[in-house]
Amino acid sequence: MTEKEKEAVRLPENAFRELKDGEEYRPVMNPQRQYPEVNAWSVTWGILMAIVFSAAAAYLGLRVGQVFEAAIPIAIIAVGVSTAAKRHNPLGENVIIQSIGACSGAVVAGAIFTLPAIYILQAKYPEMSASFIKVFISSLLGGIIGILFLIPFRKYFVSDMHGKYPFPEATATTQVLVSGAKGGNQAKPLLFAGLVGGLYDFIVATFGLWNENFTTRIVGFGETIAEKAKLVFKVNTGAAVFGLGYIVGLKYSLIICLGSFAVWWLIIPLMSVIFHDQVLNAWNPAITETVGSMSPETIFREYGKSIGIGGIAMAGLIGIIKSWDIIKGAVTLAAREMKGKSADDSKQLRTQRDLSFKIIAIGSAVTLLVTFIFFWLGIMDGNIKFAVVGILLVAVIAFLFTTVAANAIAIVGSNPVSGMTLMTLILASVVMVAVGLKGVSGMVAALIMGGVVCTALSMSGCFITDLKIGYWLGTTPKKQESWKFLGTLV
Repeated sequence: MTEKEKEAVRLPENAFRELKDGEEYRPVMNPQRQYPEVNAWSVTWGILMAIVFSAAAAYLGLRVGQVFEAAIPIAIIAVGVSTAAKRHNPLGENVIIQSIGACSGAVVAGAIFTLPAIYILQAKYPEMSASFIKVFISSLLGGIIGILFLIPFRKYFVSDMHGKYPFPEATATTQVLVSGAKGGNQAKPLLFAGLVGGLYDFIVATFGLWNENFTTRIVGFGETIAEKAKLVFKVNTGAAVFGLGYIVGLKYSLIICLGSFAVWWLIIPLMSVIFHDQVLNAWNPAITETVGSMSPETIFREYGKSIGIGGIAMAGLIGIIKSWDIIKGAVTLAAREMKGKSADDSKQLRTQRDLSFKIIAIGSAVTLLVTFIFFWLGIMDGNIKFAVVGILLVAVIAFLFTTVAANAIAIVGSNPVSGMTLMTLILASVVMVAVGLKGVSGMVAALIMGGVVCTALSMSGCFITDLKIGYWLGTTPKKQESWKFLGTLV
């Protein structure tokens, strides 16, 4: 890339604000021109990133229960290798590398939040089992469903709502790719920030000079307040959390903090006051302590977390209601194209081309059919009634929650997939018991169904980030959508 071309690589002034009436957003790469995007270089590096970061995400997720989003580190690596190889116009290639590689965190998150429960429950139910192939198939089908269900909503989230959603992770990844494409001094702040963050976390993790999780319990007064009034203040001082707060911005950081304050400083102390001498164990007979004798952390673990999950579930239902017009619009558009009334793909700008709705509709039908057969023969022991109920639950929940997952990623950069998955597990368990599937086989069925839905929602949230990055930079959505399936398979 020449110096003149590097100088031209910059995000437009209206990249992060709402557009005025009649104003258009023009991405970094000219929609009228063709750029290198999908080729042996980008696909190979994308697959390699998917393999490496799948292992890393699985390790971190199983160790601490939190899966990191791989988009930003993959973007940094993509910029580094393209610069080292002196690639010409690598921006489009780097987006494809990032898009394929980022499937790692999405699929892993879908698997580790549900499927390990099967192996945990084996201690109590030795007859419970699930082969590797069943875990693989459930994750693969969930990922494909998530991609297919999200594509009809791409235009709404990335184009129609331009400037109204902050897209924190997509913003950071886009800045990484643009800075890398410009090279020179533009990339130095990125490199410096990465070194500072890495050194900071290395010192904390290796030498333990201070605790990453600060709490008021470190002083005597704070310990007393925690035990007597059930009030405790905690803050994570990790570099990743600091960086996320900066990216999200003050408004959305405040919203997230208010949710934590409501639980730790309002609900937990109030529960201690109201139920001080009571043992609340209706849903967990193992609880023998009174609420007043519990620590704030125990109250949070036994009650506060469940209240938060209920809040997430209700927010999901509200999100579905608020997104109903979007859902109807996407279905109407799909029906119109199926009848042959869609715009000619050749007449559309490169940056506006999606996979055909006919392909999406047929692909969704085939995937759901394969999922039904998988449930019928592999999970429900040949009971067709259970399989029909199972596939209907998975299809409806995954489709309705797709917009909720995308909306959460667009606003705060974090997908509440664990809460929505818990809601899925609750619904699946209640419904499957109602139709007669109980015992160990019922638990396995609910967990596998939850795994499919969890992976679908995780993938849809991850994918909307990729599509927003492509929108800002000017890549071809159709190519991102097509090659995302490869990343899911890997």
